[in-house]
Amino acid sequence: MPLAPSPFEPAPPRSLSRRRLALATLAVSALPAAALANPAIHRPAPAAPPVAAAAGGFAQHPAALAFARQLDAEQGWSEGWAERWIGHEARHRPQIVRLMTPMPRGTLRDWPAYRARFVEPVRIQAGLRFWQQHAASLERAEREFGVPDWLIVGIIGVETLYGRHMGTHRVLDALATLAFDFPPEHPRAAQRSEFFRSELAAFLRLSREHPRLPDGWRGSFAGAIGLPQFMPSNWPRFGVDFDADGRIDLIDSVPDAIGSVGRFLREHGWQPGMATHFALSFDAARLDLPALLAPSIRPSFTLEQLQALGVQPSPAAAQHSGPLALVELEQGDPARGGQPSSFWLGTQNFFAISRYNPSSYYVMAVIDLGQAVRAQRQA
Repeated sequence: MPLAPSPFEPAPPRSLSRRRLALATLAVSALPAAALANPAIHRPAPAAPPVAAAAGGFAQHPAALAFARQLDAEQGWSEGWAERWIGHEARHRPQIVRLMTPMPRGTLRDWPAYRARFVEPVRIQAGLRFWQQHAASLERAEREFGVPDWLIVGIIGVETLYGRHMGTHRVLDALATLAFDFPPEHPRAAQRSEFFRSELAAFLRLSREHPRLPDGWRGSFAGAIGLPQFMPSNWPRFGVDFDADGRIDLIDSVPDAIGSVGRFLREHGWQPGMATHFALSFDAARLDLPALLAPSIRPSFTLEQLQALGVQPSPAAAQHSGPLALVELEQGDPARGGQPSSFWLGTQNFFAISRYNPSSYYVMAVIDLGQAVRAQRQA
């Protein structure tokens, strides 16, 4: 789900225990790319709880009401459009708060389990049908934006299973709940509340220009909408009227969704012809994983710097001229049968995909699914 700007920036790298350092040096992934998992986030001492909205709406929520009235004034909505929809129609949804609550500190993610959710026969066959039905739009998007057809197929497949699962939450409720009742124990609760307030404002502006009223939109628990799961502010920023019918429709127009994904990636730094990631091995004697993981998945190292920190790039990586990042994929808890983490070198294109969802697991799942569908198409 693309965010603008993302409230899901990668968490700072965790300190690595001696046990994990030892395990990490034993294996480098032989798996293909793919996956997502929520980062384990440290929980600080709980802040004072916000004023939760009543079941009947946010009319008794002072911050929500003040925000709505200010938005009406700024937009010139003299009829009180924002106050009506926020104060009287939006509903607080406790399950959305639960879904947004961070995982306990130290929770290990499981890349094979996550990958298996997306790179599996049903989704691959659905992707093949999607490609066959919309080949012309996919080819055109690749031509115009430089983004491979298989990658667009991978993103839409991971996001919504090609439109089958676009979300059942009322977008109005999701955004209002996260705007005014974001989990206070989250380390960035204030920033994320502000993000969702801006998305709520963008959603109400979008709804005024669309035939669908605010209570008629359905999406993810974070308020993402349509086949590509765009946040409301991304709809006008990156949406494309790819079917030339005079309006951008990311819910019912597959061509618009395809073109919009291509434009989003291009404008977030996608470089045509560049690989997304490379294999590597480690020199255990020089390995400095904390330093390598410090920038998260933002490409920050030259080949020389990687080698000095104990990375031995593959021959293909050694031919790459741009900066690289060390990408870690945890494979469960070794104490419970999990395997050592797998590692890859991510390029600028890997990072561009992560602007859709800043998780290395998500990026690799998208890549793997798209390539699996391409292989099935070429078989």
